[in-house]
Amino acid sequence: MSSLIISTKNVKELQFVRELLNKMKIRNKLLTTEEKEDLGLAALMSKANRNKKVSRDTIMKKLK
Repeated sequence: MSSLIISTKNVKELQFVRELLNKMKIRNKLLTTEEKEDLGLAALMSKANRNKKVSRDTIMKKLK
């Protein structure tokens, strides 16, 4: 199954698109800003280099 992301210009346009999808019995979900950020973070994490190791000390120094 594929997904489609639609960015609307305003609330009225968003409501129209959602009504149309519902009438066509096409499942749809409105994402919150937080959910969109989570998807972006997940995409970045999946591209991360997992071969390189970083010591705990290095991480703790960066956090302080």
